[in-house]
Amino acid sequence: MLSPELIRRFPIFAGLTHDNLVTLADAGEDLTVAAGHSFFQEGEEIHHLYVVVEGAVGITMEVPASGATHTVAEQMTRELKTEETVVSAIGPGEVFGWSALVPPHQAMAGARALTESRVLVFDCLALTEAFKEDCRFGFLMMQRIAQVIRERLRNLRLESLSRVLENPVVEPTS
Repeated sequence: MLSPELIRRFPIFAGLTHDNLVTLADAGEDLTVAAGHSFFQEGEEIHHLYVVVEGAVGITMEVPASGATHTVAEQMTRELKTEETVVSAIGPGEVFGWSALVPPHQAMAGARALTESRVLVFDCLALTEAFKEDCRFGFLMMQRIAQVIRERLRNLRLESLSRVLENPVVEPTS
């Protein structure tokens, strides 16, 4: 069990009642992992939400391998040669693994420790049951998770735009 006082200091949990913090503490544990530790991979079913206490965690995605060529058949069947790339690095106070709270509970990206990291790990199966009993708690947490998703989408959009600006498409002149 975690300390409710430890949990209280993270922005995602701000304004929750003491009972809510105790519920979170009961569903959580403190974990320290080495650099390179894989929390989960894109596409996996996940049931844990994480908050970074110390260190850095990379949000990863599989992208087509640079320099690889693919046949039309490979492209059609999605049998592409891929490589893992870090699309975002998150640090203390930030959340990852939000897919564990959103059906179908399938990771939209992977997560890997970029440095030795300390994280709080929350069992989302237990939390979902608690949300059913205390709908206000569930509503507040889902609002916070929605804000995390919104921020990640915004960051991904900005990253995509920066890549387009670095490599603009040049129209042929007549």
